[in-house]
Amino acid sequence: MANVKNAIIKFNQPNDQKIGDMRKISGFVKIRNFIDIIDALDLEANPRNSKVGNVTNEIQDSIRLTPELLPFKTKGVLLAASKYEELERNRYRVSFEDAETEGILDGGHNTLAIGLYILHSAYEAVGGAFPKGVSTWGDFKEVWIENRQIIDKYQQMIQDAQATGKELPGNLGAYIPVELLLPIESGDYEAEAAFRSNLFDICVARNNNVQLTVGTRANQQGYFDTLRALFAERNPFLEEKIEWKTNEGGTIKIADIVALAWVPLSLINPVKDEAGREVNPPAPNNLYSGKGGCLKSFERLMSSPDVTIEPVNGYRRELNNTSVFSAFKLAVQMPELYDYIYKMFPTLYNRAGGSYGRITAVKKLNERKTKVTPFLGEEVETLSPDGFVTPLAYGLQALMDVRVENGKQIVFWSVDPMPWLEKNLEVVVESYADVLAPWGYDPQKVGKAPQSYTTALRAYKMALAGIF
Repeated sequence: MANVKNAIIKFNQPNDQKIGDMRKISGFVKIRNFIDIIDALDLEANPRNSKVGNVTNEIQDSIRLTPELLPFKTKGVLLAASKYEELERNRYRVSFEDAETEGILDGGHNTLAIGLYILHSAYEAVGGAFPKGVSTWGDFKEVWIENRQIIDKYQQMIQDAQATGKELPGNLGAYIPVELLLPIESGDYEAEAAFRSNLFDICVARNNNVQLTVGTRANQQGYFDTLRALFAERNPFLEEKIEWKTNEGGTIKIADIVALAWVPLSLINPVKDEAGREVNPPAPNNLYSGKGGCLKSFERLMSSPDVTIEPVNGYRRELNNTSVFSAFKLAVQMPELYDYIYKMFPTLYNRAGGSYGRITAVKKLNERKTKVTPFLGEEVETLSPDGFVTPLAYGLQALMDVRVENGKQIVFWSVDPMPWLEKNLEVVVESYADVLAPWGYDPQKVGKAPQSYTTALRAYKMALAGIF
């Protein structure tokens, strides 16, 4: 595989255990040996990215104040590598063949805290000011790479100090508990394949103390990969704003993207999940009030052997369904269309005879200083509650159709959606606007009411038919 990462890990008091296709080396590793690990790895294999906060601060305090207790105060770091070489003096040269599967499976916050401690100590030793703005693993790794020479200088200072007896900041001799998972036999193709296939279950089990979210699990198994690639192709700016992985950063939650994706996905025939149960699309009002359920349904959909297949190596599944792919191609346009509806709705509602600014929920929402659309972040004069807009986004389904090609359903736009909206959204809103009054202009009630979605869909269909 490309981009193989290598590191040498030296254990103190190692314990070597072998069961089935797995081998585990567990013991203590000095903080100084994490320099090699941090050089080699990011947190692709970890379900979530780590963030700087109380947890990382407390770990650094423990290294600083009670290093002798540190191995007993933390469960440490869990690593996995599919290829390795056993060296002398309890050292292992490991190769992380697939960064999305192997590497740091658990202990991302420990690794971040250790890295920060090393960097802080190095800066203190050389007399520099630690860079500001480090809040996530990504921020830290950028600083680490940019200032790697400072760590080298610090290590040389430590060697020189050992000869002179001079004291330096930091204690890189403190121990961290480390478990290293390996295949039973390095270089054995079948053993390595079996090893990789087990890593996801191990990763999920080790991280269940904070209950992996559905979205986090879905990302780890590769269910967002095709959608993410299509977003990157269509609108890289938007793709970068989506938080595909927990704590990765991003202003757009993946649940919001998946909810909108169900608008075109609902048009294809149901499939059966990996347990053999039919996956039905979520009710339209769940696009607003049940986004967690939309994610669960998406995970079940993507787990279907009719939708994704397991690769030969690793556990990330690959999309292998023409119908779902066609729906994804429409899904990547949905945030842009949502933003257009969001931007235009206040003006068009007023043209339909309403007084949008007098609605209590609208007044309260517009007390905010920053007024931008939910996805692209474009400036708007008036903010709108999502409960008012989401039914209109769902109504876009009226502009979609399904055809059969080579026995496969293909979802497509029956009309080019943005030009159509620019011409027809006003009459759609005029028909839809009356739905707000029966629910007391309460956006939560409007967003949760099934009638809001049927009304919006009907309004689109009537406009499409030219009935208005």
